[in-house]
Amino acid sequence: MPKFVTIGYGDRAGYERTPQPVRDAAHAHDARLVSQGALIGIAGAPVQVRNHQAAGMETRDGPFMSSDLPIAGFAVIEAASLEEAIEKVSQVPCAVAHGVVEVWPLK
Repeated sequence: MPKFVTIGYGDRAGYERTPQPVRDAAHAHDARLVSQGALIGIAGAPVQVRNHQAAGMETRDGPFMSSDLPIAGFAVIEAASLEEAIEKVSQVPCAVAHGVVEVWPLK
């Protein structure tokens, strides 16, 4: 079955202004996705890694990507189609708590 990487963006303020029952349902949805084999994690502090022409590794703290909202987490899910993957993530915390989720097909 095809796999998809999802990137959830959201901040604490958006999460906290979402009603508790909606947040609880979103976390229950995440738990169902995990029980179906999804790998879900909360984002920690990023580190950039470069090794141009394999001539020497360089690392830098901080994200390379930028967004209006911070990255909150990632998931790897399986779905029969992009449409099914979108449906699966439409009820996760970032999607319902004033954030956004990107869905990237793995090829």
